Amino acid sequence: MAASEITLPSPPRSLDEISAVEASLTLPSFTAETAWEIGNSLRTRLLAFPTPTVISISLANSNQLLFHSAVKSGIQPDNDLWVARKRATVLRWGVSSWYMHCKMGGDEKAFREKYALGDEGGGRYAIHGGGIPIRVKGVEGTVAVIVVSGLKQHEDHQIIVEVLQEHLKKLE
Repeated sequence: MAASEITLPSPPRSLDEISAVEASLTLPSFTAETAWEIGNSLRTRLLAFPTPTVISISLANSNQLLFHSAVKSGIQPDNDLWVARKRATVLRWGVSSWYMHCKMGGDEKAFREKYALGDEGGGRYAIHGGGIPIRVKGVEGTVAVIVVSGLKQHEDHQIIVEVLQEHLKKLE
């Protein structure tokens, strides 16, 4: 398949369906080795796309970066700003940035108003797909955050979902 023909299925837009998918991605454990495996799987998948992307995997409680990779030449400094904003959204609300996008209908003004963020504060968060919380069975809350930036937002989200699903299948 040519790079221009690569497509990912659109993720669900229903909040209940998104929540169910996110719950199904709960890992049995998460270590630096897990981040390395998932990060490399993401990078391998993203190489097939013509667009340069960034992958970031970091711990939730310390902001410790476990995996970071530019995929293809052409990454802009703006990609890292998107990574930080998507990560901040996941950490604050405990759900994917795609979930928040769908919850707010993509309306950034309504998002800023609903959460009293103001114009300045709203810039710290992104309600665009591509940030997903990592949860571990038996551990409360978000353990880590995976972010992809560079594709269309639904693709940023969906590629992480698919790689996590593949990772979980390998563990069965």
